[in-house]
Amino acid sequence: MENNLQDLRSRIDNVDNEIIRLFQERMNISSSIAEYKKANNLPVQDIKRERDKLSDLINKSDEDFKSYTSVLYSLLFELSRSYQDRILYPTSDLKNKVSYAIDNTNKLFPPCATVACQGVEGAYSQHACEKLFQIPKIMYFNNFASIFASIDKGLCDYGVLPIENSTAGSVKQIYDLMMYYNFNIVRSVRVKVDHNLLAKKGTDISKIREIYSHEHALAQCTHYINSLGNVKVTVVENTAVAAKMVAESDRDDIAAISSRSCAPLYGLDCLASSIQDKGNNYTRFICISKNLEIYPGADRTSLMMIISHNTSQVFYYFYLVSPIKNNAMVPGPE
Repeated sequence: MENNLQDLRSRIDNVDNEIIRLFQERMNISSSIAEYKKANNLPVQDIKRERDKLSDLINKSDEDFKSYTSVLYSLLFELSRSYQDRILYPTSDLKNKVSYAIDNTNKLFPPCATVACQGVEGAYSQHACEKLFQIPKIMYFNNFASIFASIDKGLCDYGVLPIENSTAGSVKQIYDLMMYYNFNIVRSVRVKVDHNLLAKKGTDISKIREIYSHEHALAQCTHYINSLGNVKVTVVENTAVAAKMVAESDRDDIAAISSRSCAPLYGLDCLASSIQDKGNNYTRFICISKNLEIYPGADRTSLMMIISHNTSQVFYYFYLVSPIKNNAMVPGPE
């Protein structure tokens, strides 16, 4: 059995050597095609040629390998286009911008800065900000759009914003604003989110008739809210704002879903702790800047892509990105 395995592995090695030789030959031909396109002012991508070529290759494949052939040659076409792009456009504005940022960004992330956060004191954005900066000067704004505007006008150096939660998903408004302002993500941090039901001191939980909080916090605590019975939920700008509203209200039948730190901050009682649906509840916050800053040790790249609404293309991106990121579905050396 061992001898048979070694023989099979040896045959795989021989095939791989031949694949490498043929791949390099293919890329060299692709280089010549790029030179022709450059001389004749032709675009890199010929969509019809690729579509016809892919269809022909799939038809030539055995039934069991048609889907694999589609993925393989979609990748080869992408690599060929990338190689031709490099020949036709040896430099680009983005490449120059990245190189400049690497050379001119300070070697250490600033410990002090004026940072924009949404909400009021006690917000989760504040906790994220204090994890990113040693001594931040925090300025609070009512909404996310105001944070972007404050950075755009030079009032603040950075902004700290929630971008996704492990339970409630993406904060879509942030993505829209990032596209509008075309700012840069310079750092990110993950914050453990534990939601608590806060009310005025002496409040009986059975008397609660209305709960204030941010829409994402409410979505993360659905099961607990339903367990309280007929309780109205009211969406406000921020979890800390909700706690502040409860503290300043004359009513004794309202509560806020907020961080536990807001209880002593606003003189409230914690009626129930860790009420989120999932204990493993995290929110990723990003630190944005108007300028591109790339610090030593940076190991993540965020991409904003616009692709056609095409099923095969979506599958292609999923196949390339998801397996590598999650260390799953990646073929072994055999």
